[in-house]
Amino acid sequence: MKYLVFAIAALGVPPLAWLLSLNARWMRHAFWGVALALCLYQNTAINFFSNEFYRGTSRGMETSLAHLMCAAIVLALAMRRRIRSWLPGPGFKLYALYFLLCLPSFYTVESALIGWFEVWKMLLLPIIGLAVFGYLDTTDDIETPIRALAFLVIANAVWVLRAHFLHIYQPAGLFPHRNSMAMAMQLVGPVFLAAWIEFGLKPRFGRLCALAFLCAAFATVRSYSRGAIALAPIGYGITVLCCVSERIGFGRKFRRMLPIAVIAMIGAAIIAPRIVERFETAPASSKETRVQLAACAREMILDEPWRGVGINNWGIKINPPYDYAARAGRDTGRGEGYADGIVETVYLLVAAECGIPALCAMLLWFWWYFFKCIGLMRRTKGTMWHFLPAGLAGGLFANYLQSVLEWVLRQPINMMILMFLFGMVSWLDVRTRKRPDLDGSGGPDRAPDALEAGVVVP
Repeated sequence: MKYLVFAIAALGVPPLAWLLSLNARWMRHAFWGVALALCLYQNTAINFFSNEFYRGTSRGMETSLAHLMCAAIVLALAMRRRIRSWLPGPGFKLYALYFLLCLPSFYTVESALIGWFEVWKMLLLPIIGLAVFGYLDTTDDIETPIRALAFLVIANAVWVLRAHFLHIYQPAGLFPHRNSMAMAMQLVGPVFLAAWIEFGLKPRFGRLCALAFLCAAFATVRSYSRGAIALAPIGYGITVLCCVSERIGFGRKFRRMLPIAVIAMIGAAIIAPRIVERFETAPASSKETRVQLAACAREMILDEPWRGVGINNWGIKINPPYDYAARAGRDTGRGEGYADGIVETVYLLVAAECGIPALCAMLLWFWWYFFKCIGLMRRTKGTMWHFLPAGLAGGLFANYLQSVLEWVLRQPINMMILMFLFGMVSWLDVRTRKRPDLDGSGGPDRAPDALEAGVVVP
């Protein structure tokens, strides 16, 4: 029944795209559909040819309602001839390079079907970024995508709060895993903090961002994810420094940061005992397992440094009859039927599965966006857009550091949110480079809500 409903939804993409192409206001509403689809991701995503017991980053040809909604937006923009390029900006081109350098790993895969699961996920990701980029390139309406993300964050916090009252120790919210939720909240939380500092509580957009920031911080802490909790102060701290470095309205920003600091101290005092308990009671075997799996990844990299052992094939190659685990001295003691886990480091996982060239391409892709955010802070100085690069500089840095400890950034929903934000950065890069004649200021307080639906940039 689920497949039938999904097939009907897929057939509805072209008619929906035609409707969206008729009115820019409807296209704005479509982003609320994307946000709702992300909230219901686990209920609306379909795994074709699924292998639910496989321990890998992809367990099937996963396609979700969020993908279909973004595909409809992209198709609508194409109908209106608003797609200027299918690879807009260097960021998308670096992603294409990363994708292409992952393909040679098919030469060493044990299961081509399982490898194809990850390739399918990578093929769908640009649709998310292109939908955001194309919409912004058409309207300059930065509010709508941010509001959509705020809706996701607030809905997730409500779900976490519900789990809290149900006495669930480490809730995952709307995400498949608590670490996945913590990483996503740590990515978007600094963006909302920057918006709160920039706009204050007077405009509706500022109040929404303040609420979303509090919800993101609450979900991060309540996940009791040690990596996220340890790195959150770094991400938020970088964002605060980036906001202050603008040197415009310093006194106003400082006054806005005071209540934020008070709230943070009160919240930290309340939650501190449980956080300390979480660090003190963490099993020693967790660290030992991480070290051993990292050693296994090293053996795979030494064996296949250029092509890797096969994209998404870690879950096969880590187990017998392959001897990578034995060579690294890892013995689970659970018998031959036990399926070992994934190395808890995104970077080692990519290097082991796809080779060192693919890892280098992924690092170029990741860090291009980080340094682009640093550069965009200078370009957007004095405009209503400054909060985006200031917030993402902190969020991306924290996520990249946390990826040294965990692999969950490669979860489908985490990659979708990352590509959503990358689409915004790519648009802002093109917008500030090629069309500097358009004024991005929002008045004395640079309050948003200035762009109404239907506004189209010529």
